[in-house]
Amino acid sequence: MKIYLKFDYAQLTKKIVHEKLSELGFKFNIIGFGEFNFLEKVPSDKIEEITRTFSEYGIGIVENQKSVLVQKIKDTIVEMVHTDKPFNIKSSVYIAEKLNLSYPYLSNVFSEVTYTSIENFIIIQKIELAKQLMINTSFNLTEISIQLNYSSVAHLSTQFKHMTGMTPSAFHKIINKRRELSNKNNN
Repeated sequence: MKIYLKFDYAQLTKKIVHEKLSELGFKFNIIGFGEFNFLEKVPSDKIEEITRTFSEYGIGIVENQKSVLVQKIKDTIVEMVHTDKPFNIKSSVYIAEKLNLSYPYLSNVFSEVTYTSIENFIIIQKIELAKQLMINTSFNLTEISIQLNYSSVAHLSTQFKHMTGMTPSAFHKIINKRRELSNKNNN
């Protein structure tokens, strides 16, 4: 029997950070998604211990200012893409308002550090979520395009094919075939 999970990346990350820092005995407060503040001086050997502890969960500590800003942009995009709430604002406006910086500045820093655009990163995140939804839910393509704030199914399909090299229906057929084979092997 398979069970599919839906989870909130922001909440999951906050919980892991809170639990692990508490276990290590640190006093801290969580400022926002992906950002916390120690309430006391932390020796460098303890920072290494924190880095090791978080790395097993795929969480890394960002050190230079541009990288910190890029990580905030990525976190904002992930939060934006994974929200269940209706999203009626342009992503550029949302990101700029959320980070309280001009979008052209954010876009330049992001491109300089990652060698890709914010828009491309948003598309990558949306297509990854679309694939997860196709695998883990019974949503049809119309429902997925609405949830991901696409203007049409055709727009989602075009971006999906551009990013994955296959149409959403071809991807769905592959998933269904894998399920059939898995069910056959389990019986």
